Amino acid sequence: MKPGITPNNNEKKLDDEDFIVSKTDTSGRITYANRIFMEIAGYPEHELLGVQHNIIRHPDMPRGVFRFMWDTLKAGDEFFGFAKNLCADGGFYWVFANITPDYDSKGKLQGYYSVRRNPPRSALEVLIPIYREMLAIEKRSSTKEAPDKSLEYLLDQVRQAGAKNYNSLMLSLYKPNGV
Repeated sequence: MKPGITPNNNEKKLDDEDFIVSKTDTSGRITYANRIFMEIAGYPEHELLGVQHNIIRHPDMPRGVFRFMWDTLKAGDEFFGFAKNLCADGGFYWVFANITPDYDSKGKLQGYYSVRRNPPRSALEVLIPIYREMLAIEKRSSTKEAPDKSLEYLLDQVRQAGAKNYNSLMLSLYKPNGV
């Protein structure tokens, strides 16, 4: 989160046909941001390029989700998930994200490619209470243990939902246009 930004309750919504696209290097610094990303997040390109992607991390997002995301990506797998992002003006927007490792022609990891779209409200109704509990767990835990403790809770929720794994649950919650 960029210092000096105070979160507020002004939600911006993506249109169903909008796709936010960004690329990062291997450490998460933004190397590409499409126009929709810049418009909805409220940043000009020069304020995004070379900056850590977590500039848009909303404080309502549990650290455990990001721990799982990075573990998944570092294992060479793609990640699917829902995120509440912070705008430059303190507003927020929700996305359904697909993040994949990006390899060069020789198979060397050069960064990550992310495509984000408008999430269905039905998915957020399931996830917001889970994220709230994860945040509560993180607040009760030590700084070091917080992401692992909240991630443990998240993965327990995946098991209780009867999902094969985390990605399968996220994909089941994403039903574009009510499909």
